[in-house]
Amino acid sequence: MATNDVCSLSITQLAAQIKRRTLSPVEVTRAYLDRIQEVDPQLNSYLTVTAEQALHQAKTAEAALYSHAPLGPLHGIPLAYKDIIFTQGIATTCASRVLKDFVPQYDATVIERLRAAGAVMLGKLNMNEFATIIPSPFFGRVNNPWNLAHTPGGSSSGSGAAVAAGLCAGSLGTDTGGSIRIPAAFCGIVGLKATHGRISLHGVIPLAWSLDHVGPMTRTVHDAALLLQVLAGYDPQDLVSREVPVVDYTAQLTGEVSGLRLGIPARFFPDLTDPEVNEAFTAAVRVLEGLGARIEEVQLPPLDTAWSLAQVIINGEANLWHAPYLQTQAEDYAPQVRKFLERGRETLATEYVKAQRARAQLRRDCLAVFRHIDALLTPGELIPPPPHDARTVTIDGRDVNLMAALISATCPFNLTGQPALTLPCGFSHAGLPLALQIVGRPFDEATVLRIGHAYEVHTSWHERRPALHGATGPQTETDQRH
Repeated sequence: MATNDVCSLSITQLAAQIKRRTLSPVEVTRAYLDRIQEVDPQLNSYLTVTAEQALHQAKTAEAALYSHAPLGPLHGIPLAYKDIIFTQGIATTCASRVLKDFVPQYDATVIERLRAAGAVMLGKLNMNEFATIIPSPFFGRVNNPWNLAHTPGGSSSGSGAAVAAGLCAGSLGTDTGGSIRIPAAFCGIVGLKATHGRISLHGVIPLAWSLDHVGPMTRTVHDAALLLQVLAGYDPQDLVSREVPVVDYTAQLTGEVSGLRLGIPARFFPDLTDPEVNEAFTAAVRVLEGLGARIEEVQLPPLDTAWSLAQVIINGEANLWHAPYLQTQAEDYAPQVRKFLERGRETLATEYVKAQRARAQLRRDCLAVFRHIDALLTPGELIPPPPHDARTVTIDGRDVNLMAALISATCPFNLTGQPALTLPCGFSHAGLPLALQIVGRPFDEATVLRIGHAYEVHTSWHERRPALHGATGPQTETDQRH
């Protein structure tokens, strides 16, 4: 099978072919390493390509396959991880000069679980510096594979671009205000922010521990469910981890949503929403209604203050973690990142407590809405992917602040901690991805995934691939940085 054909398969398809021995783990891994070599110079999605280790892991997986040893659910599947997640013996930089030489002595819990499930690690992915809103001037920004002049979204920019471009079968990102779901929306893939406490944060460098999530970014909802099955579960090493039963997520993907009550907000940032997004969202709702879901308009509590509340919390919590580095390596931060982190020094305890109290009230009010619905539907992003360096976007002839348009659809559900899934639901007239967001009750990822999967199997948006062609070059079996 040709490299591009192998790299266009979903995790579910790859796993089936590896199990049947129609594809070998080494063959699949080599295909991905070749494609990274060819295509990633256009995207800059990888910070470290662990080619030698990946091939060693693939050969071990292949030997197990032919010796009829027990196979994990991700046996021989090549994945890549945001460079904020600890990987033993491999640099974890957070795309910053501050940590450019940092090599963890242990794996994050999520890496341990994926490795135990049989996954092969291709490398570490680029991101905004320390998961802020600012691309790294030291490592360079990531380009959107659908249009290189446009942003892939952040902060998990490399994770979104690499999956969309077929440079890994799936990836991990992190999400404090939307950093899994925004790149997923802008790159035309699936991104899942599970309930806060569902997936361990142990070994993940924090931006704001009380809002942070780590989760899968994949090409299909079924793949996201498969990765969640491996990642979910209590971890005593993580202070926010919750001991809640984990169901069989893939078994819930029946393609059926008949009778489910799906809420549509009466108002959801209308002044920040592009007309093309509204059109695609309305069409997506019609698909689910046509499958038998009951669509009900709901009144959400006011969400306009969500980002300002999150900023207070992030300022205080991020500054606490970074304080030692700001004292000794302040000049190694990008100027904007340094300014952002130092601002947290001025956060008063009273301001932080007020923000957390307001957050608790918002969570209570949001969850009250879910007493009457099974899930909430919103646009995944309010705008199509903007050009790099844009500061405003034009909506119905008005200039709108870009940050407000980017963060408003996603940030409220970091504050409430609810599970939220983003998946493709269309394309703009300029050929850029548009997305649907499905939000569920706490720890009810199964219903969220069930709805997303039903939508996906009755549409074909997720089957589209960006047209990327690279110059072929020899692929070595040594670790690379570029």
